[in-house]
Amino acid sequence: MNLGERPQPFELPAAAGSSEALEVDGAAAAVATVVYWTCNHCPYALAWEDRIHAVSRDYADRGVRVLAINSNDAERYPLDSFEAMAERVAREDWPHPYLHDESQAVARAWGAVKTPDVFVLDADLRLRYRGAPDADYEDPAQDAAWLRGALDGILSGAEPAPAETDPVGCTIKWK
Repeated sequence: MNLGERPQPFELPAAAGSSEALEVDGAAAAVATVVYWTCNHCPYALAWEDRIHAVSRDYADRGVRVLAINSNDAERYPLDSFEAMAERVAREDWPHPYLHDESQAVARAWGAVKTPDVFVLDADLRLRYRGAPDADYEDPAQDAAWLRGALDGILSGAEPAPAETDPVGCTIKWK
């Protein structure tokens, strides 16, 4: 998916129960939507997790929706199974849904390659930012600066800068 394009819609099961959908036909329910790929075992994803969760909490009252997706092959990586995801969500305070893409169809359609791989959509559900949350997974002081900058740009009507960075992390574990 390229900048300015609309993504493939999806409906996926959530680790906390029920399911969540992203529909691209009609009006968006959010002023911006963050969709990011993550998992239970990648050290990069885990290092950035608190920062992304903070973004979810900080921007929720501004109309920003955040969805996390795990597309890893659970047969080869049992820690990334739906059951393990549900156990994590039950014991941790997740501020947004954690979705399971068992078929990996959503990751393939979106072109996701890493954990994390962050996609930020505007109110028209057009891709406005794609990449890493910030410049350094080892530095919590970075505070997801690129992700926050993209959201601030969208919320103010400006173009996010940068609009694209290289996602950094573990590769998605394909079947």
